[in-house]
Amino acid sequence: MDDRKFSPLWIGLIGLLVVLIAVAVGWRLMRGDGSLLRDGMVHDAAITPNADGESDITGISYTLADNATVSIYFEDEAGERYYFREDKPRGAGEYAVQFSGVVDGYVLPDEEIDGEILSRLLRDGAYEWRITAVGEDGNMESANGSITIANADPELPELRNFTLNKETFTPNRDGIDDRVQAQFFLSKGVKSVRVYLLTDEGLEIPVSELERDVPANAIGRHYFDYEGGVDHGETPPPDGRYPIIAIAEDDEGQKVRVESALTIAYGGVPRADIFAPPTGDTFIVDKTAVVLCDTLYFTMTVQNYGNTPIRTTGPEPGTVYDSDWNYNTLGWHTESGAWRVAVGYENELSNYPYRWAVGDMDSLEKIGAYYYLMPGDRATITGGIRLTNTFGDRNPQPVWAGLIHEDVEISQFNTHVDPKAILVDLPDEGNLEACEPRDIPMKGE
Repeated sequence: MDDRKFSPLWIGLIGLLVVLIAVAVGWRLMRGDGSLLRDGMVHDAAITPNADGESDITGISYTLADNATVSIYFEDEAGERYYFREDKPRGAGEYAVQFSGVVDGYVLPDEEIDGEILSRLLRDGAYEWRITAVGEDGNMESANGSITIANADPELPELRNFTLNKETFTPNRDGIDDRVQAQFFLSKGVKSVRVYLLTDEGLEIPVSELERDVPANAIGRHYFDYEGGVDHGETPPPDGRYPIIAIAEDDEGQKVRVESALTIAYGGVPRADIFAPPTGDTFIVDKTAVVLCDTLYFTMTVQNYGNTPIRTTGPEPGTVYDSDWNYNTLGWHTESGAWRVAVGYENELSNYPYRWAVGDMDSLEKIGAYYYLMPGDRATITGGIRLTNTFGDRNPQPVWAGLIHEDVEISQFNTHVDPKAILVDLPDEGNLEACEPRDIPMKGE
């Protein structure tokens, strides 16, 4: 063998030695003198955190040689501590963060603040800063120095007098307690305000601000409106009690949080239709030809196939209209959010002039002062129209059923349901006589 050549064994040993030396050097560089915490420092001796763009922030940096729990805090001359980071787990490595004078929220002596201060600027003064690291073996190391805070903005972004206009809210488009409003007075101009409902799963559902004279994020009273998403066809959160939370953050990063509680009941998107049986008519009339001054009677069935009650209003099923009356004649004016069955015809002067409740007292449930057809229930409605004249200009006249969600909609499948051609049998003009007058069945009588 040529003794000037190395064997593969020697080459492998030399390579391993080089790797070990490199690891040792790297470990030495990381561990320095064996300490856990290295190079801990706050870069500037003074800052002026007032969001004027000059000396607002400083850097904080440190290096960990191993896993550790880190805290960064500032201590005033009275020994009071203000935490920027408290007991945060960190892995080995280099760390750098910007510090703008904002620490965890605190309350000054004799200070009364609505809600909770989440973060707040340090007050003007001299502080000792300290970075501590506690290793997995319980050993603690620290670095410290001094910093001066000057010209800090002393005013918090307070949300004063945070209130809801109701404690119980029923988002189901019945016209009763369908919306809730939150309001507060904002003490200063801020960068942002968030208002939201917090679900049991931790989901934040935003609540929108109402446009008023006071611009968003400006000093003054603000109003936020929530309808559970029902106006957009969305299902509201399940019935229950939820926190409504508002958080304001100013330009310096100070944050204040307020909270109230809201109960959701009978929530849901209302859904109902005129029930179509497997066979036979949906809109049942007792005749298709009516002698003048005689009455046309009808029957139809309404079903609530949604997951929330639907509110209704009168007149009661069985009420008989004269053909020249309408629901206003009887004193049952439009009620936003109420459901009513109706009869319309082609030349009507007003939309669906004849209207009835979607059930009688035996079919409905009273909730508060109002009556509802409950989810899954059906109700059969009857009524009549005495023909004191023809239905408009045509004879025979197309007549149909409808289901109206007043001031909300008449859905496509609930309008012009099952039309019937109704003939009013008129005598010749020489024998026309006025129908016998009768009292109008007024609301409340």
